[in-house]
Amino acid sequence: METQGEQRTGLLFGFAAYGMWGLLPLYWALLDPAGPVEVLAHRMVWSLPTALVILALLRRWAWIRPLLREPRRLALIALAATLISGNWGLFIWAVSAEKVIEASLGYFINPLISIAFGVLLLRERLRPAQWAAVGLGTLAVAVMTAAYGRLPWLSLALAVSFALYGLLKKGVRLDGVAGFGAETAVQFLPALAILFFLGSRGESTFASEGAGHAALLACAGLATALPLIFFGGAAVRLPLSTIGLLQYLAPVSMFLLGLLVFGEEMPPERWAGFALVWLALCVLTWDALRNARRSRARLRAAAAAAASSAARTRDAHGEEVAAVRPAAAAPSPGSARG
Repeated sequence: METQGEQRTGLLFGFAAYGMWGLLPLYWALLDPAGPVEVLAHRMVWSLPTALVILALLRRWAWIRPLLREPRRLALIALAATLISGNWGLFIWAVSAEKVIEASLGYFINPLISIAFGVLLLRERLRPAQWAAVGLGTLAVAVMTAAYGRLPWLSLALAVSFALYGLLKKGVRLDGVAGFGAETAVQFLPALAILFFLGSRGESTFASEGAGHAALLACAGLATALPLIFFGGAAVRLPLSTIGLLQYLAPVSMFLLGLLVFGEEMPPERWAGFALVWLALCVLTWDALRNARRSRARLRAAAAAAASSAARTRDAHGEEVAAVRPAAAAPSPGSARG
């Protein structure tokens, strides 16, 4: 019952995390007339105090000193912060430019890009179904190139930047909250400089559009941190296969928002490209679930074999003891004579 309760809690956290990520286009649209650069700068500036409050509440400071003694990890954090800043900026610009559907495509193909990186950079070996998914994803990009009349650079840039970010996070080895704190510390000063620059040119909307607009800009840090916190709660309670399925909620929500709320066009050739991506993701998900079931079956078989071997050992030991005890209890010739 406790495990089921933990899984239910994990699912709630997972739905909350990916649901909030999927609804972020609505939030960025509320920040109009602030431009994408100003929105991005406010998101980075206000993320640091949000991270500090969370770390203070959790009393999670022990990771800072060891990190400061490792220049390589600091460099990886700086690079990761740069990549995620670019990813955020592209997505915010996509919302302002009414390209939410194209942005959602980037997050749909992100798992395929991650697999490609695994082959190219980490020399991982793919299963046949994974090769098929990558092939379908490549075909989808070709179809979308024909549909847009150009390479879908926004989708590819979002997917590649996020996949590279995930790759760097493996080398940093910090959990979600600590990683968020470290990255926002790197982002803070450059973002603050951007805000001062915009203010000096009279291009800042923070103080000119009313208290409500200023509050929304200030809450950009919370909008960034909350789904991350919920994701952390889900990740420790759910198997990776479930997390892998939940991750598609965000781009599905973005796609539906672009189609139904922002009224973006979807001609037939774009539907064909998205259909290929979705087919690739179905193949990838099916393969991941099948492989997870096989792994669990192998673990159960190994555990059963170990238990059976232990039982046979106990039985054999019991027979040896039983054989020794009668001999010990038999009277020796000397004692019979006495």
